[in-house]
Amino acid sequence: MEKFKVVFMGTPEFSVPVLEGLIENYSVVGVVTQPDRKVGRRQEVVFSPIKQLAMKYQIPVFQPEKIRKDYEDILLLNPDIIVTCAYGQIVPKAILDYPKYGCINVHASLLPKLRGGAPIHKAIMEGYSKTGITIMYMDEAMDSGDIISQKETDITDSDTLEVLHDRLSVMGKELLLETLPSIFDGTADRRKQEEAEVTYAYNIKREEEYLDFSKSSRSLFNQIRGLSPFPGCSCVIHDKEFKVYMARISDFDSSRNVPGEILHIYKDGIGIATQDFEIVLLDIKPFGKRRMLASSFVNGIKKEDYIGTVVYGRK
Repeated sequence: MEKFKVVFMGTPEFSVPVLEGLIENYSVVGVVTQPDRKVGRRQEVVFSPIKQLAMKYQIPVFQPEKIRKDYEDILLLNPDIIVTCAYGQIVPKAILDYPKYGCINVHASLLPKLRGGAPIHKAIMEGYSKTGITIMYMDEAMDSGDIISQKETDITDSDTLEVLHDRLSVMGKELLLETLPSIFDGTADRRKQEEAEVTYAYNIKREEEYLDFSKSSRSLFNQIRGLSPFPGCSCVIHDKEFKVYMARISDFDSSRNVPGEILHIYKDGIGIATQDFEIVLLDIKPFGKRRMLASSFVNGIKKEDYIGTVVYGRK
């Protein structure tokens, strides 16, 4: 196989299998990732997962603060193709127009659905039955380029953000490696996105973490799964914030109860009234404590102290 020269642009853990696949099959001459950031109370410098992988293979790493102004060193690598996957910045036209075989992107949705930075979260939160991976040519707008190939997967009730993220990450690697030969030999499909079908998946906002129990049980169930394990959903019980990572829907009709009222303490969790059916919190992190199964939490409380209490999304 001819060793085409590839520059890869990506940042988070999702991108790692994609870069691994490129390293195994092509000549990756450079990696572009977001600048190092200070995190935590100690403000320790943390390298992105992609930078760590590039360093392992001694691949040159570029970390422009603003790539639209600082890209000349990337072009000096003279790549045949540039592949991006969850990079985190808008790539300027000067880069898009440079490689012989173009710039392509690995995106975690079935475009034109769910353009943007949180397609996996929103696919679950919005109740999609399917999602997938799209390989697309990049243009100057966000996730709007021509589609080359797609692969779909079902979303089941057991899928959390973490589970679906990991499945799509591997699918992204597989589909990219299946698609690249057709790009290099000029036989790749290319179709425009249907603008009438466009939806967006913007980055998660803090207010989207709060549980509003006046919504349907299915909506809350999807919200909890779509934000698990990070950032996790939040609610307030007895004036203390709880993080919530998993729940189930019971068949108890709670439509006549006050939304948010704790109706039952089950062996496996805390049953709360919603717009329709009761939702039972199964996996939680009480304020100041470690994450735990709700079954452990309810074993240490008095039921009568909780039943009848109203749970709120925020203080």
